[in-house]
Amino acid sequence: MLQRIFSVFCSREYYDIDGKRYFVRELIGQGGFSTVDLVSEASSDRLYALKKIRCHSTEDEQAAEQEIRYHKQINHPSVIECLAFRTVGSADISSNQTSLVLLLLPFYKYGSLQTLLEKRLLKKEPLSDKLILNYFQQICEGLAAIHVIGVAHRDLKPANVLLAPNDRVVIMDLGSAAPATVEITSYNAAQRLQDDAAERCSMTYRAPELFNIQSPSTIDERTDIWSLGCLLYALCYYKSPFDEVFERGDSVALAASSGMNHFPNSTTPGVNSSLNDLISTMLVVDPKERPFIADVLSSIEALKGLL
Repeated sequence: MLQRIFSVFCSREYYDIDGKRYFVRELIGQGGFSTVDLVSEASSDRLYALKKIRCHSTEDEQAAEQEIRYHKQINHPSVIECLAFRTVGSADISSNQTSLVLLLLPFYKYGSLQTLLEKRLLKKEPLSDKLILNYFQQICEGLAAIHVIGVAHRDLKPANVLLAPNDRVVIMDLGSAAPATVEITSYNAAQRLQDDAAERCSMTYRAPELFNIQSPSTIDERTDIWSLGCLLYALCYYKSPFDEVFERGDSVALAASSGMNHFPNSTTPGVNSSLNDLISTMLVVDPKERPFIADVLSSIEALKGLL
């Protein structure tokens, strides 16, 4: 049985990390592989987010430890910082023992871009072109810091971008991050990566090459560029271009492999056509024809004078 590292004292659950105690206030996030609690540090009452990854095998533990290593390698204001971490217990699938990996993260009280876009959609209040470009540039700069260490994020979407004060945004969740370049040399390797993408990469932001991985082939960081195109589209039009496909129950894989070739005519008439052009350069089905992140940043600089 997993050694308990938390207790209930006066009905308050807490965790100890690096000699400090953090009391759990509420659950604020939940995914397929982890949960996130809002916690307060006992001596200061300062708020943090505590990511908890339950590991059922040594492979799960290695994946969680890799996430921590990525955090250590990346130091950029547009990528969330891991403030402290702790691993407790030892996973053993044969004896049904699990371990728990804890990541202490800053708490961003304004929520995510996803929440902002949902509120804006209800009110039919699109973001201004300048704010869109401001947010998008920060996201691209954060992604460049991830790519420079040879890693792809693999799950870029508005829900994984947090809102910070002064119109700042921060990329979160490196749980799906992986080596940027992967050489596929066998059917089994292709199937493993395809299954992993199905589990970890949100469908309506997933690059078409991840739906049907071929062997031999090379997958690189331009999977993130496709996701960036979907994310910029969502900043302009509230949702991914493939959200409606998913909501209708149609094949997102088929739609993505066919490309995105239309923009709404009336929902947000103020969107500058130059933003649509930038989206189109990223949503190219053939990954070899997509730009790298440095090219996208150059395009943003060129756009600044037009908006």
